[in-house]
Amino acid sequence: MEKILFIIGASIFGLLGLLHLIYTFFFKKFDPYNLAVKEAMLNTSPRITKQTNMWQAWVGFNASHSLGALFFAAFYIPLCINHFDVVTGSIWFSVLPSVVSVSYLLLAKKYWFKVPFTGILVSSACFVIAAWSVNT
Repeated sequence: MEKILFIIGASIFGLLGLLHLIYTFFFKKFDPYNLAVKEAMLNTSPRITKQTNMWQAWVGFNASHSLGALFFAAFYIPLCINHFDVVTGSIWFSVLPSVVSVSYLLLAKKYWFKVPFTGILVSSACFVIAAWSVNT
């Protein structure tokens, strides 16, 4: 059962990451309703550099955020399928998904919206229950 919970939790992360990446590059889901906001972002740079503008940074942050979730899933799904003994034999590999998912959950609660919060909540529950189960 723990193996299934780890795989479900990681699969949710992968699905959310994939949707986020698709929305970032192929739809206007992250564009502001107020077009003046996008125009302002295109015409200003962050203080750290003039080599990019805020819009490019916004797209890049969204893409890298997506890739992080995809990488997390791409690591844990095959690990659990092929080498579950590594997960159950290591406090690091069994608890890390809980730490990562609860961190994302806190971000989702404070900064994001209901869909990612709900998905990450389910994922976190899977990871926490699985980690508790393999470590007790």
